This record gives sequence, C-alpha cells and structure tokens, in this order.
Amino acid sequence: MMFLDANIILRFLTRDDPAKAERCFELFQRADRGEVELTTSESVLAEVVCVLSSPRLYHLAPERIRDLLLPILNLRGLKLSSRQLYRRALAIYAASHIDFEDALTVAHMERRGINEVLSYDRHFDRVEGVVRQEP
Repeated sequence: MMFLDANIILRFLTRDDPAKAERCFELFQRADRGEVELTTSESVLAEVVCVLSSPRLYHLAPERIRDLLLPILNLRGLKLSSRQLYRRALAIYAASHIDFEDALTVAHMERRGINEVLSYDRHFDRVEGVVRQEP
C-alpha cells in the first residue's frame, strides 16, 4: 500500500505538467485494475479542494471539483476507511457551496446523528438540517 499525496491528484487533474500528469494517469489506471493499492486522508482531500477552488489558482466551482474527485475516490485500488463520508462531504460541498472542511464536519455530524453545531461560521446556516448555535 502507498499513501497518495495531494500533488499526485493535482498533477493528474490540472495537467499542468504533461509528463507528470501522464504518469499519474497510469498510476490511477493501475489502481483501477487492482494492480496497486493506494490510500489517502481527509487532509489530502481538503488540500486538493483548497487548491482547485482557489481564486488565485484554478478557481473551479464546487460542482466541478466534486465531479473531478468522485472518479478518483471510486478507484478500485484506492482503499479508504471513510469513502462514503468523503462522497457525502463532496455532495454537501457542491450543494451548499460551503468550505470543504465544513462539509466534512457536516458529514461527520450526520454519521454520528448530530444536527447541531457550535460555530460562529454562518456557512453552516446554508446546510439543510443543520442547526448552528453560538456559545
């Protein structure tokens, strides 16, 4: 098993370096065929979303980012303990246009059956079913 860093995903998606993008594509193809096993983490996915959504870099819309990341999350050789959580977070992110980290928070809340969040971040008010309170 190998750990997948954000720059591998970003090189593949942005194709800003064609040679590296091709090697990343080949790696993902091998993972999809089950020839290699990869894993990654929430922080890596958050970094990828941050870079892709950055107004100073790629400025992609949340829906586009979701559509780009879902096929990677669905690779057969990508072993994730929280695959459904990441998919749900991407859905929340695309639907509500909140920060991806906040979408991950909501996905974790849903998983635990929690609907109230203590936060000063008003973005949570855009998520149906979430009740934000300030201490």
